[in-house]
Amino acid sequence: MKITKEMSIGEVLEKYPATEKVFMKYFGSGCFTCPGAKMEDIAFGATMHGVDADTVVKELNEAAEEGAGEGPAEATTEEAG
Repeated sequence: MKITKEMSIGEVLEKYPATEKVFMKYFGSGCFTCPGAKMEDIAFGATMHGVDADTVVKELNEAAEEGAGEGPAEATTEEAG
């Protein structure tokens, strides 16, 4: 598992852009404009929004796997052959 509930929301969004849809589903659009989201961990966000942190983390990891190769952490350079 790549993503844990101890990771900050901002860190996850930066490393795994495909997780945005999961944050939107559980935390709403306010998550993207909230200054605290950059520092708050997923567990805290889940508590504040009344959702199960383990469920959110499971879906975040699924989204990160599906989106592999889309974000900066997964970026690679390919040579044309």
